[in-house]
Amino acid sequence: MRVGFLLGEVWNGLRRNTSMVVAVVLVTMVSLFFLGSGLLAQRQVDTLKGYWYDKVQVSIFLCTPDATDVASCAGGGVTDAQRDQLRSDLERLDGLVEEFWFESNEEAYERFREQFRNSPVLDSIPQEAIPESFRVQLADPTKYEVVASAFEGAPGVESVEDQREVVDKLFSFLNAISLAAVGLAVTMVACAVLLIGTTIRLTAWSRRRETNIMRLVGASAFTIHVPFLVETVLATLVGAALAIGLLWAMIEYGISGFLSDLLAGQTGMIGLIGTRDLWTITPILLGGAILLAVITSWLALRRHVRV
Repeated sequence: MRVGFLLGEVWNGLRRNTSMVVAVVLVTMVSLFFLGSGLLAQRQVDTLKGYWYDKVQVSIFLCTPDATDVASCAGGGVTDAQRDQLRSDLERLDGLVEEFWFESNEEAYERFREQFRNSPVLDSIPQEAIPESFRVQLADPTKYEVVASAFEGAPGVESVEDQREVVDKLFSFLNAISLAAVGLAVTMVACAVLLIGTTIRLTAWSRRRETNIMRLVGASAFTIHVPFLVETVLATLVGAALAIGLLWAMIEYGISGFLSDLLAGQTGMIGLIGTRDLWTITPILLGGAILLAVITSWLALRRHVRV
């Protein structure tokens, strides 16, 4: 097939069926926007889980040099002797503690910068303000109070935290939002499949004379089908590009802009998704658009454009 002939057929098809092509672009855009929103929502859940992971276990936060307002930190930052004593006390709780590990100030600060990479107050938090900690996995999570009472107020301990119930409710809510967005996206994809199939059927009907002539002169099925396929792929790619543009605007002006400023006015302590997360899922959206166009077109062509 000559490239010039293919491009001419594609242009004629797009020009003759402008309204249907626009409909395919719009329904693809809406479908992929909701799909992208669901994927980004799930990435936001994962980002929050990275921060709240210490809440799922028991976290024993050690004193920082600025935590002198806490009675157990009156001497300033935790000392080596206090740290070793806490480690020994954890080792003695063999029946209650399944495992534990120590997170140094450097490790905690590196994790903090990754989790809150899009927070507007990130650079204003010094490394010394991020506490060292012992992360404790309990053999029986219901025994939290026993472990907490053993370490709360101990020398060198600033606080002991376990927010399992709050975190579980938060993650359940965010997961529900994510699943709702994906479910709506699936519904819209089904609409896109029906619309693309209808578009190809109407396009094939409007070009039945050209198709019959091509059959008479011995054109192959590939030659006849390719223009329809290319038209559909182009329309869905335009829809995908528009969806990605909307997602970028949502992140840039909604999440990284308005929401980030709003949270900065409250606490500023939350990790938000950014454009880097969008570029991560972009290949999925573009690949999904192409796959949707190719499969739907192929099935519709087999049914409505017989050679």
